Order: sequence, then structure tokens, then C-alpha cells
Amino acid sequence: MTVISGHAVAIDFETANETRTSACSIGVAWIEDGRVTRTEEHLIRPRELRFNSFNSAIHGIREEDVADAPEFPEVWATLRERVQGRLILAHNAAFDISVLRHTLTDYGLDWPACDYLCTVVMARRAWPTLTAHRLNHLADFLGIALDHHHAGSDAEACGRVALAAAAEMGLRGFGEISRTGINPGRIAPGGYSPCKGGKALPRRPRVVV
Repeated sequence: MTVISGHAVAIDFETANETRTSACSIGVAWIEDGRVTRTEEHLIRPRELRFNSFNSAIHGIREEDVADAPEFPEVWATLRERVQGRLILAHNAAFDISVLRHTLTDYGLDWPACDYLCTVVMARRAWPTLTAHRLNHLADFLGIALDHHHAGSDAEACGRVALAAAAEMGLRGFGEISRTGINPGRIAPGGYSPCKGGKALPRRPRVVV
């Protein structure tokens, strides 16, 4: 089997309402050389404790569930040093990276310096004939266990999708992603840039070891 080298962290946010500063849960899956080694899930008390019924219907989290949970700065303090400098993976990264950026800014915290990849972009490149590339569809396709819209499970599934997509594209590591035509995004204290699909390039044969 193909072993994907390198280290990454997959993240997933659930939000209490329509605002990007209302994170109520974060899932984090740590990836070391081709496998998910650990998964965490943390409830978060949003600064504005306002839950939209639509959001709660999706993820099942309500105001009473986070009433005694720490706010984001306390949760981030346990993750910041471990995330810093790592490749971040997220499914629909435009959303999750936006929540991260806006929440850090809302609390006056520095942004980390990290490249990031959107696993939707990766999946579309790896399996272009699939009719859908949503996380639950990919989990079914790849046989990945998923408790959808629970942040820890979503983060772990995201990481496993990234590993499967990288293997499908014949990559030895995430550092080779640019040869597929995908341009990683970047978040850093000075700003950010999005992950883009770019133009597809010819694939090299997959390497199986």
C-alpha cells in the first residue's frame, strides 16, 4: 500500500449560528506518516451564546451543552503550539479556515502560520467521476466510519479522505500536491490565500509499496 509521508492536522468546526465567530465545537485529527494517530473533540462556549435552531438540528449541540465549556482562547491554547507550522486539512476549507481566522481575530489572537488543503478540492481531483464529494458521500465510498456533524468524527474522516486521495493521485506525501495542479492555501499572521484546484496535470503512475 502507498504510505503518505509527512505530518498534518485535520480540523472541523461546528458553529452555533450563522456567524463565523460562533464556534461551538472543534474536532482535530492528527496525522503522522500515512495514518490518523489521535483524534480530539472540544466543546466551545461561543462569546455570544446564541444558538440557531437550524445549526442545532444539524449537529445536535445546544446552549446548555456548552454553558460550562471553555471559550475559544482556552481551547486554542491547548492546540496552538501543536498546530503551528503543520499542514491543515479541512473539508470545505473555505468555511473552517474562515471560522478559525474570524474567531482568532475576534479574540485578538495571532493567526498561526500554516499551509492548508481543502479535501473537497483533493477529492474532486482524485475521483472526478463521483456524483458528489460531500464528506458523508466520500465516507460511504471509501468505507470510512463517520458520525456526521460530530466534529471529532468529521475531522478524522477528513484526514482519512486526504490520505486516500493522495494515494489515489499517486503521491508519496502531501508535499507533492502541487504536481496535481492543486495549489495549497496559506494562513499566516500577515494574511491568507485560498486553496485552489488549478489546472489538472498528467498523473504519474501510483506507487504501491
